[in-house]
Amino acid sequence: MNRREFLKSAGGVPLAIALGDLAGASESAPLDAGSLFQAGSADVLALADRVMNKCVLEKIMPPTPPLKNAWIVPGGPYYKGQWIWDTMFVVDLLSLLPGRQKLIRDVFQNYWDFQDRWNAAAPECARDMITVAIKTEPQEVRQFSQIPILAWGVERVYRRNGDRELLRQCLARLERFHDWYWRERDLHDNGLITLGAYTGKLQHAKWETFDYECNMDGMRMTVHPRRKGPKEGPWYADVCVPGNTAYLILGERSLARLAEIAGDKEMAARRKRRAEKGARAMRDHMWDEQAGTFLSVRRDTLEKIPVATIGSWIPLAAGVPTEAMARRMAEVLASPAWMTPLPVPTVDRTDKRWKSDAFWRGDVWPPTNYQIASGLADFGHRDLAADIADKTVANAIRNGVSEHYDSVSGKPLGVRDYCMSSTLVTMMLDGLTRKHTLRLRNVNQAEGRTG
Repeated sequence: MNRREFLKSAGGVPLAIALGDLAGASESAPLDAGSLFQAGSADVLALADRVMNKCVLEKIMPPTPPLKNAWIVPGGPYYKGQWIWDTMFVVDLLSLLPGRQKLIRDVFQNYWDFQDRWNAAAPECARDMITVAIKTEPQEVRQFSQIPILAWGVERVYRRNGDRELLRQCLARLERFHDWYWRERDLHDNGLITLGAYTGKLQHAKWETFDYECNMDGMRMTVHPRRKGPKEGPWYADVCVPGNTAYLILGERSLARLAEIAGDKEMAARRKRRAEKGARAMRDHMWDEQAGTFLSVRRDTLEKIPVATIGSWIPLAAGVPTEAMARRMAEVLASPAWMTPLPVPTVDRTDKRWKSDAFWRGDVWPPTNYQIASGLADFGHRDLAADIADKTVANAIRNGVSEHYDSVSGKPLGVRDYCMSSTLVTMMLDGLTRKHTLRLRNVNQAEGRTG
């Protein structure tokens, strides 16, 4: 089943109710993956076991100021806090387990608590931001955001466990966050998203996205191009990127569907309008037929930056391309420029800056492979999606679970058992692989009970 079929058919079915009382259901006890999954091989089951225990359950932390509730740590010695996009891949799989609804609500409540603390001191234009990472004390507050997939995460959880209380808790807050994003990152109100940081520091703005992408070489920080005033600062980057624009569209589509489920037709209509405006803007201004993908543009002139990076492919996951555009994207992704021994590299292999193990400049990451494969499958390019997904899983079986990998050798890089690598399991559960298969036990029974 691909992602669209999953979203259409799941419809709030609480899949976790079919799993029974697992021996590993407590936060501290290890999970026996065999009680949760059926796998096509012992290697796949062993990988799933490691992911669920090391990338999911072991990442749950007790309340730590300023986080008043349980929270998710990404992993490694440098990442002491709860991030946005990292966490969404964890709660997606955590929602498969029974009895975790309150825990997941607590994880999301950390974002809304931050929103309140931030709003108490922020100027009006900056209110309702959610930081890239809610850092544990005494680390300073990060004054910039991150890839906006909180709404996508809420939808994934709801589709798995049917927790309507989560919707009541999150929908209004998510809309406020999305409104901040458009207000403070779509500076010309044209549907394209730039980067920024209220510190005015360039690297902080880069941390809102895939932070060392080649398309941001030469990027500068400026004041707001239209808003004037004595308290304005150089808080805004002069480049609009396809990755974050597509992620916000992805989030808007999730928020619209969730609003419809909750019976809020007006919110759903507002979010659909936002998503469609962004998608049209990407097709009109970021699409490049020769490159066969979406490119970054200069914020004020819309001049394209002629380098394709990993963010260029995220529009597939957000449903942005036309069918013809998606065919062209699949054609380019299948070319030697992108089909490295371990695909998909984070920059075109023909770019002079490409290096197989360079951080966001030639390496490979499981979460981006998952989202690219999801998008390809949604547009009907299932063979290419399966090739990418199967190679990603096979490499993890061979080389272990890691944060990212060398795109030629497959060598593990970064932090072992990093939380976002939980997507190695998700791509199998979403039916993106063919050689390496994994599915939930008793899913049919769960759907039958509630159907």
